[in-house]
Amino acid sequence: MTMLDEAEALLPGMVSLRRAIHAEPELGLHNPRTAARIRETLADLPLEWREGPSTSGLVATLKGGANGRTVLLRGDTDALPMQEDTGLPFASIIKGAMHACGHDSHVAMLAGAARLLSARRAQLAGTVIFMFQPGEEGHHGARYMLEDGLLDPLPDAAFALHVMPNAPHGLVSGKAGPLMASADKIRITITGKGGHASMPHDALDPVPIACEIVLAIQSWVTRNVPIADPAVVTIAEMKAGSTDNVIPESAMLFGTIRTLSPQRRSAVQQGLKRLAEGIAQAHGASAHVAFTPGFPVTVCDGRAVEFGERTVKALLGAEGWVTLTSPVMGAEDFAYVLEKVPGAMFFLGASHEGDDWRQCCALHSNRMMLDESVMARGAAVHAALAERFLAEGFAA
Repeated sequence: MTMLDEAEALLPGMVSLRRAIHAEPELGLHNPRTAARIRETLADLPLEWREGPSTSGLVATLKGGANGRTVLLRGDTDALPMQEDTGLPFASIIKGAMHACGHDSHVAMLAGAARLLSARRAQLAGTVIFMFQPGEEGHHGARYMLEDGLLDPLPDAAFALHVMPNAPHGLVSGKAGPLMASADKIRITITGKGGHASMPHDALDPVPIACEIVLAIQSWVTRNVPIADPAVVTIAEMKAGSTDNVIPESAMLFGTIRTLSPQRRSAVQQGLKRLAEGIAQAHGASAHVAFTPGFPVTVCDGRAVEFGERTVKALLGAEGWVTLTSPVMGAEDFAYVLEKVPGAMFFLGASHEGDDWRQCCALHSNRMMLDESVMARGAAVHAALAERFLAEGFAA
């Protein structure tokens, strides 16, 4: 049987694991139920397990028949803090938590790959590391696992696969260079002077100042940020006031900044600080701008992407690969791994076969669903990447 045939035979087990995880999603850096399911599912395989003090993350090592290269495959385990509205029979039973980003399928595919590669252990020309990582949704889980030394010594290459429910069924895509954006949080506090709503002239209302800053940010981005090195700034939350007849003393704005280069990241932060402080000062108020650093830019090594394209085409045929023409402005903490190890992340289209994928609910939607059959392809792609890299490296 081919690798893909073997993965298809394992699909029922992957579906079962995925649904069990989906029904009981866990948030943040500690996903103990998910970790227990992973270990139980793979308990019969010849894997060496490691855990660290900072997270519930697991590293399983498979040593092949030869002592050669080392390759890492990663799947994330955590869910999102949101209510599920899919109506699926295995929908989340945990209030306010949902696997809306497909991490449940990532775990299942990586577990499938571990089983595929264990069956070929004697022929593997090196070592495979399976990284089951919590805390991807803004909690820096990959960074903590690196700091805990769970990936030491560092592997020679690293790969990750992310499902996309609103992309063509079963197609794998990727690109060299920046694939996903950095993501930082911005908080702007505008301080004026409170007073009676009937006498705004005796107060210094921070609300219209905050509104002016929001609108000015949109103009500033379009007129200062080149399209070739973009930025996306979204103010998504505003807080001010306690009732309808009191002018508050302060107003707060919260949002995110996404960029594709360290230079743009720094320039946008400096520009927004100058803009907010200047507008507030023009009205006689003050503004304090604070940034919370998020994930860095996810940069894919060109050699790893070329290698991935060759591997996918050999496994799925030429029609199974799509080269992306532009980055995705979402963020991904696999970026921390790719800062230290040459590698790449690829996307796997998970829309239902025959559906108009453009109409499918996207990642982070409360109605996000995926075609579980693509998990066989995902497991096979993981396994093929590892097996071929151990045998050949990035060489063409």
